[in-house]
Amino acid sequence: MTDYLSTGSLPDEYRQLALTVRDFANQVVAPVSAKHDAEHSFPYEVVAGMADMGLFGLPFPEEFGGMGGDYFALCLALEELGKVDQSVAITLEAGVSLGAMPIFRFGNDKQRTEWLPQLTSGQALAGFGLTEPDAGSDAGGTRTTAVLDGESWVINGSKQFITNSGTDITRLVTVTAVTGQAGGKKEISTILVPTSTPGFVAEPAYNKVGWNASDTHPLSFTDVRVPQENLLGERGRGYANFLRILDEGRIAIAALAVGAAQGCVDESVRYASERQAFGQAIGRNQAIAFKIARMEARAHVARTAYYDAAALMLAGKPFKKAASIAKMVASEAAMDNARDATQIFGGNGFMNEYPVSRHYRDSKILEIGEGTTEVQLMLIARELGL
Repeated sequence: MTDYLSTGSLPDEYRQLALTVRDFANQVVAPVSAKHDAEHSFPYEVVAGMADMGLFGLPFPEEFGGMGGDYFALCLALEELGKVDQSVAITLEAGVSLGAMPIFRFGNDKQRTEWLPQLTSGQALAGFGLTEPDAGSDAGGTRTTAVLDGESWVINGSKQFITNSGTDITRLVTVTAVTGQAGGKKEISTILVPTSTPGFVAEPAYNKVGWNASDTHPLSFTDVRVPQENLLGERGRGYANFLRILDEGRIAIAALAVGAAQGCVDESVRYASERQAFGQAIGRNQAIAFKIARMEARAHVARTAYYDAAALMLAGKPFKKAASIAKMVASEAAMDNARDATQIFGGNGFMNEYPVSRHYRDSKILEIGEGTTEVQLMLIARELGL
């Protein structure tokens, strides 16, 4: 993978994966994207197709039902899906990086054996319950509690904006909760909560601006009782462990955002070559051509940034700063390109039947989810010693 940065060509196994997912995106995802977006419906048939391809198991070992690949392979798949449908791409990204990856990274043998084969196969989905009305980036605001009662945790509280938390195939939510006090601060741990547990409720889905085919719910926990052994990782390390998950996830979100940015370029090139005005294709006008050229430059720079972050991660080197840079640059590229693509399409760009209109609505959340742009700037500055 690192060869790409110097030679411009992906190793064959990565290239073949990207081409395979690209064909799937164009032939399976694209024809139903507008329908699911308009209906705010979850694309079960598309998810089943991704499951059959093994996409949910890409970065996991074969012993847990995975494909034996790596995180960069996942990123390539997300980029190709993101060109066509961000809702589908975020369903895969969250299913892997937020659903299965915490169990793979921090689970014990029993937890891995029980849950990973279901999640890596794509037959089941899991969500990660971190965000609350007063908590997200600010862990100190966490109010959900988990109290030991005999051999069980009893969980009370609520979460918001939780992806993949209310589908028909959602089987698990990992929850951050206050489990005590340590050094005058809240002790935050993570606990596995099967969705069939009494007292767990996925409240009605949000009515969102974008990502309309992605499943997103607020969650409530009322005296939810799960076994003590459902603690994921070391007690009191829940938030710290999730920060590691977020660092990885930012590379994946960057890849998705690059896909969105490139999708806007591709659609704009096609439209500018076909749309006639004043006796010629509008792409012959320098104002349009230069706008698209800048869009291509943004996508290229953002792609290089996430490739670099992924290379550092896979090499076992510090990658926090690179991940934040990639996430910030790519999400801004997606939003800027969506805005420019909509302008190029003119009135048609404001019509939901055109993919650029979905990118315009979908891309804003890329600058917010898994750490806002402001959080990325804070992390980059901190890594610089400021």
